[in-house]
Parts: sequence; structure tokens; C-alpha cells
Amino acid sequence: MFYYNFAMCFLNKPFMKSFIAGQYINEGYYKSFHPNKINREWRFEDPNLMVLLSKADRMLGRLDMYSNHIPNIDLFIEMHILKEATQSTRIEGTQTNMEEALMPEEHVPLDKRDDWTEVHNYIEAMNEAIEQLQTLPLSARLIKHTHKILMKGVRGEHKQPGEFRTSQNWIGGSSISDAIFIPPVHTLVTELMSDIEMFIHKPKIQLPDLIKIAIIHYQFETIHPFNDGNGRVGRLFVTLYLVSIGLLKRPVLYLSDYLERHRNAYYTSIMNVRNNNDIEGWISFFLTGIIETAEKSVQTFDRILCMEKRYEQIVQQMGQRSANAMKLITEMYKHPITDAYEISRLLGITQASAYNLISVMIKNGILYEITKSKRGKKYILKDYFELFLL
Repeated sequence: MFYYNFAMCFLNKPFMKSFIAGQYINEGYYKSFHPNKINREWRFEDPNLMVLLSKADRMLGRLDMYSNHIPNIDLFIEMHILKEATQSTRIEGTQTNMEEALMPEEHVPLDKRDDWTEVHNYIEAMNEAIEQLQTLPLSARLIKHTHKILMKGVRGEHKQPGEFRTSQNWIGGSSISDAIFIPPVHTLVTELMSDIEMFIHKPKIQLPDLIKIAIIHYQFETIHPFNDGNGRVGRLFVTLYLVSIGLLKRPVLYLSDYLERHRNAYYTSIMNVRNNNDIEGWISFFLTGIIETAEKSVQTFDRILCMEKRYEQIVQQMGQRSANAMKLITEMYKHPITDAYEISRLLGITQASAYNLISVMIKNGILYEITKSKRGKKYILKDYFELFLL
């Protein structure tokens, strides 16, 4: 009843028909966009948004249930983060795929090392930020620290990692004169980011959480507070927010795959807010992404559970090798590419025994060789790995 009354309250009051995103300010030879602050009262009346919101809440609730009840969920989360890191950095132009991201750095071609590092920085940044949420609120301080990790040792490392920008930046185009979009001047960044922080933590703003994070993501991307890496931080922000408010107990939802597949619609939706004040169109796009992504994640977990049972049935027929085979499979849920040396080290067996185990697991359709070479052969838990490519 409370939810019904809460929803009707919003449905009967004006929402974003009067929403003004901001204004373009003449800075001389270019115009920057100065967004209006978001830490204020919000109301909405669009019944289509209410339908999307209801479905998104249900799908997130179902996904969160999986994160609570699937054994060894943290093993599978690592692969989800790897996929997110690969997709999020790909939006920024990197070329590393998931298979390459699983390789040791020394096995990555020199011309792809920067891309590989960006992916692994993203993984480290996500993991550390999630851990910090245990003791720190979601804040500018945490976001700055996350950005510092993202930029470590990569192409943006000289662009004030971990600090808000102190100069004008722009999006698209080869220079500011032909830019697609120019964010607010740097002197407004700290104030605007403080506004986001207050919006996150102000309890009096009665706004559904998924609507709230949609607005936050739009505003963050519009402010573009860093010299580089804003897109990656903005996408991380979504997952961190959902975990910080307890809507997800574990980081099992990542939007980058959806945003990569709908890249043009993503940029168009955000620009339509800035140019046409169409915040409802953006929120609709965002909620649709939440629904599709949560649905896809639930399907992936379903397939993982079925695959686990199939592996267990196969392994039970391996006699004395069963225990080692099961231990290896469990470890490969975190990192589904390995070699004989790593198997030998992990299981405490000789390399000859490791090769015997590999042979049996290949014969039973669990492992597949991916290198086709005489030395340094690599093996993949193929069926599991491919679940994350769907």
C-alpha cells in the first residue's frame, strides 16, 4: 500500500516538464554547458516510467536473490567484473578482448599492453571501491581514489589522476573548436560534484533509487570532472551506487555491455537532455538498460548452475582424479584459462600428472586447448567462458 501511495503521489504531481538541464555559456571562442544543480526536489508523472521502474526493481531484486543464494558467487563475480572492464574500456577505444585480458601481461603483444593495463586497472578500481564502501560513503573522495587507480600507468596517467580537472576539456572533435560537447568550466567542477554528493545522501529527496542513479549518471557525464577516464568512472558509479544503498548486496550488475551495444542511442539520449531537456527520455533508456542487463545476468547465473551440475556429473566418473578435477574447475571459475605449470602448482602435483589430468578433462569436453603449439600450451574452460560472451 505504501508503494502504491508513493507512486500515486508522484503520478499526480508535475515532473520534468519544467525540467531545465542548464544553459550554454559563451566563453569567448566556444560555449560551455553549465548544468543546473540536481540536489533539489524532483517529481514525475510519466506512467511509462513507472512501468519501467517497476520492472527494473523486480529484475534487480531477482538478480540480488541470486547473489545471496548461489554457492561460490564471488568466483563468478570476478568474471562479471572482467567482462565489465573489457566492455567499459572498449567504449573508450581499447581493443583488448576477454581472452587477451585473461593472459599474463608478458604474453600480451607490446602494442596491446596499454589496453591490457586499462582493463586490469578497471578491475582493480572496482574491487577496491567495493571494499572501501564498507567503511567510506560514496563520495567525491572515493570517486577520486577510484579514478587514480584507473589512470595508473596508462595513457591518462599525466592528466591529474585522482584529481578534478583544472582546465577546460571537451568531448568529440579534434579540438575545442569542433567539439561535440564542452562541459562546464573547471572552476565549477568541485561545486557541481559536491551537489551530486549531497543529492546522493540527502534523505529528504523522495525519489526512487533507480531514477536517482539515472540522474546522477547523466549529471556526472555532463560535468566530466576529470581530464580523462570520465566514461569509465561514470559507469563504475552506477554499480557502486547500487551496492552502497543496499539495492544489490554484491556487484553483479554492469551496464557497459548494454551501453556498448547501444552506443549511439546512449550518447543521443544524454545530448537530448542537455539540448532539449529530455530527462524522461534518458531515464527511460537507462531503466531499459537496467532491465535488460539484470535479465541477462540472471540468465547467465541460471546457465552457470546447470553447467556446474553437468561438470560435477562428469567429474564423478573420473575416479581418483575427481578431487583434483573439481578443485581445478572451481579455480577456473575465477580465471578460466590456465596451463600445465599453473595446474601443477595449484594442485601440488607433478607436471606429468597435470598433463594426464588435462588429457582426461579434454577427452570429457571440459578443457579445450587454445594455443595449438608444442610449448606453452594454454587451456580454457570453454563452455563457462563462452557464457560471458553471450
